[in-house]
Amino acid sequence: MAKQFTLGKNERLKSRKQIEQLFSEGKKFTVTPFRIFYLFQSSLITDHLIFKLQFGVGVSVKNFRKAVDRNRIKRLTREAYRVQKNELTEKLKVSGSKLNVFFIYTAKEIPDFKLVKDKVALVLKKFEKIVDEKTPSDT
Repeated sequence: MAKQFTLGKNERLKSRKQIEQLFSEGKKFTVTPFRIFYLFQSSLITDHLIFKLQFGVGVSVKNFRKAVDRNRIKRLTREAYRVQKNELTEKLKVSGSKLNVFFIYTAKEIPDFKLVKDKVALVLKKFEKIVDEKTPSDT
């Protein structure tokens, strides 16, 4: 069966309650030009949920006045994430935990897709390491 590279409605972080919880209780780190907020939740809370990984992206109005520019950056980031997220999704299924992630673009210039894709790949690799550390190894 071929892998699906989708970013469906249920995989997007849209709940105001979850986003507020992410910013208040979650951890953060920076991979220039992104600041990444994330929050792991235990499997006890999320047993009924199918999607173990939810994602959101934001761009500051202060840095980009035109909505066209903000939307372009968000579109590039979502596309880079959509194409590369499958490995992390598989690791989360095995570990049984849920991860909420929110990317905030902090640079002041519009990036090209290659830069965004490389930086998103770095972030996802970092999350894979974090998931590996959280789950006890079976070997």
